Amino acid sequence: MSDLPVNPLVLIGVGSSFALSGLFYHLYQEKKKELTKLKEIPIFRPDQQLVRVLRATPYKRLQYVAVEGMVQADGEPLASKFVPRCFGVIQKITMEEHWKYWNNLTSTWNSRMMNKTETSNSVPFSLVSPGAYITDLYVKVHNPLEASGCYLERVYHKLKHAEESLGNIALQVIGGEKPVAMEEGEEMLRVGSTMTGFGEVVLEGGQVMRLQAPQDGRKFILVPSDYRSFMDRHESSASMWKALTALTGLTGASLLAGVIYNLGGKKDDRSK
Repeated sequence: MSDLPVNPLVLIGVGSSFALSGLFYHLYQEKKKELTKLKEIPIFRPDQQLVRVLRATPYKRLQYVAVEGMVQADGEPLASKFVPRCFGVIQKITMEEHWKYWNNLTSTWNSRMMNKTETSNSVPFSLVSPGAYITDLYVKVHNPLEASGCYLERVYHKLKHAEESLGNIALQVIGGEKPVAMEEGEEMLRVGSTMTGFGEVVLEGGQVMRLQAPQDGRKFILVPSDYRSFMDRHESSASMWKALTALTGLTGASLLAGVIYNLGGKKDDRSK
């Protein structure tokens, strides 16, 4: 039986390269569309310009805009449970127990996590222009817990290992399980951090502005950065998919060219 003219692994490499190139190109096009839509969203800060635009619009309402500002509590901020002099407006504390139990089938200790508790607290807050610690112009953020986006910062995380005690030893012998550690964590939206909110802005009472979930069904998003950094991350993502498209496409084309060249060389050898 004669050998195959082409190594099957090379053919798999050609097909995989072109398939990946097609996938990366699709992701690149999707990211480009997303970027185009993001660039069409007006960007504002909590200042007089935003007030003037709202007063000039029907119903004193902007359906979907981006507002960039600094987080400021409307009243007394939340104090961190674990970190001194750390204050925020949204706080999430999680606690979870790590246990081990004896598996008779494998004669080994297996791990599991249980009794997870999560506590969330929040106080009303607004976005103000960066540097303006005392100002009459601000945008109140309405129902921030309804917004999507990873806007909480982890300020504390610790794994407290369980101490050996008579009770734990008895539990281990009788029940075949033992406590290992307690995991504690705290996340906060800190006072003074920069945030960009995407949603609907309405003007109430001539000066009070409110950012809220859009009525047209678009996403209410809170981003823990300034608008430029947010856009830079999306543009970097688009550039990455574009580069991967080119790389995998060129790899596939090079492998295919090598296959064609080898087939042509073997055909010439046979004709001689």
